[in-house]
Amino acid sequence: MNITKLSSKGQVIIPKPLRTSHHWEVGQELVVVDVGDGILLKPRMPFNETNISDVAACLKHEGTPKSLDDMDSAIQKGIMDKFQ
Repeated sequence: MNITKLSSKGQVIIPKPLRTSHHWEVGQELVVVDVGDGILLKPRMPFNETNISDVAACLKHEGTPKSLDDMDSAIQKGIMDKFQ
């Protein structure tokens, strides 16, 4: 167990073995989550969290749509190519 202290400025030092194992370098931004009886520190993701409706617009397809049979055939071919 690692133990640290809260400074008078509200700062906490994360022990080096934990920083190393999580690959946290100087300047790493952390998200602080209140979990009731404590806090959880998570690395801030480089991109904002999204959902499928946010990114679905980039999935537009131009041309003739593929049929389900075309897709099934392509999947079957991919499987056969991989295992032969």
